[in-house]
Amino acid sequence: MADVLDLEMPAAQPKPRDAGTAAPPRPAAKYQQRFDRFDRTLHGFLMLSFLGLASTGMPLLFSDAPWAARMARLLGGFAFTHRLHRVFAAIMILVFLTHILRLVERVAIRRDYSIFWGPRSMVPQPKDLAEMFQHFRWFVGLGPRPAFDRYTYWEKFDYWAVFWGMAIIGGSGLLLWFPEAFARIVPGWVFNIALLIHGEEALLAVGFIFTIHFFNGHLRPEKFPMDLVIFTGRVSELDLREERPAEYARLVAGAGVRDAGAPSRRSWMIGRLVGTTAVVIGLSIVGLIVYAMVSHG
Repeated sequence: MADVLDLEMPAAQPKPRDAGTAAPPRPAAKYQQRFDRFDRTLHGFLMLSFLGLASTGMPLLFSDAPWAARMARLLGGFAFTHRLHRVFAAIMILVFLTHILRLVERVAIRRDYSIFWGPRSMVPQPKDLAEMFQHFRWFVGLGPRPAFDRYTYWEKFDYWAVFWGMAIIGGSGLLLWFPEAFARIVPGWVFNIALLIHGEEALLAVGFIFTIHFFNGHLRPEKFPMDLVIFTGRVSELDLREERPAEYARLVAGAGVRDAGAPSRRSWMIGRLVGTTAVVIGLSIVGLIVYAMVSHG
């Protein structure tokens, strides 16, 4: 890990020393706290619920495929798979409501309005569009890499995709979950549309999360095979400076990069295990989906 002090002070000329003299120890790298325990726990339950919904929903959606029947039998049969699907749906709804309540608490109680605009906001802003085009130019060697701040344009896209998914997939799912209650207020043809939308939007969400999101979060070359920041909550000062130079400059100009300490070996190992499991399950489901679609012509 690069010496943090070398970033701020000119390199001193090495002093001659005897061959048997040990080199002075290098200062430990600093780590910035990026996600607190609450954020990581909530993301963990989001991962669990999404993986569960994908693993139980795809056999139901492709129920006529041989692999879907075998997968459902491993889960206890189609009826039990359907029940599991609802359990994971309930977990995701609770995660979503908890996140909304936390946002309300930040605004109403802590008077933190930075969630609406500025560098710590997930609201899309004009600079995100400019950084996206600048990033595309960097891809083909036509310009420098954008100086990203705390959140990039693709992270904001992922974030708002969850809201879209909760409204479309979650809303249609609740309609199918409680048909008797909703039949009192909506006509019967709405349930046919809900069934179609629920399956197609879920298929789109699974394909996106297990390919684009996994690549951006873990499989891109500079982070392969895993970006552990969402599991440990901490990012090294060197990575912060290279990946999010605008945020790094803002922190240095303010209170500086506060050292949160290096991630524990336990959190590192748990992150590796959970992350690898999620990637393997997700890519396996994508492979089964592609196989089902190809085999059906």
